[in-house]
Amino acid sequence: MKPDECILYSGAANGAEAAFGEAAERLAIEEVNFTFEGHNDARRRGIRVLTHKELEHGDVSLAYVSRLMHRRYRDTPLFKKVLQSIWHQVNSGQEIFVVGRILEDRTVKGGTGWGAEFAKLCNKPLFVFDQLKGGWFHWTGDDWEAAAAPRITHPLFTGTGTRFLEPAGRAAIEALFARSFA
Repeated sequence: MKPDECILYSGAANGAEAAFGEAAERLAIEEVNFTFEGHNDARRRGIRVLTHKELEHGDVSLAYVSRLMHRRYRDTPLFKKVLQSIWHQVNSGQEIFVVGRILEDRTVKGGTGWGAEFAKLCNKPLFVFDQLKGGWFHWTGDDWEAAAAPRITHPLFTGTGTRFLEPAGRAAIEALFARSFA
């Protein structure tokens, strides 16, 4: 696969999403960064401001997400828009890469976790770099399995994750792009 055949779908937020975008830009991979009015974007390249109607397409019940994720989320307009924009990221990609932390209940921490759960529900290939464990994991359909060195294998892929990107997470993103587009 060639970089000019690919599109990264992300969200332009600080942390993992910005790092995915920076890696894509270095390789001239097209970016689509879903955002909404009032969001604090770390990247401007490929910005796609979602309309109110488009955000509604990604609407999900906070009660449902809370049950699915085994925790409670704040019911604020900002947080709902974040979840709606994550829906667009995952819905657009054929393969999903996340940087964050896998919890004991097999969900991923934070709002990023909704993206991982939505990818599971859509049966999309899902890889998570767990910053605490220092490695990549692949969702098998039933559980997380260690994945030594995943590659981007679909031309339309999603890169998302935590705002609190650690050096190991940044290095994992860089290595993912290096392996995939060597």
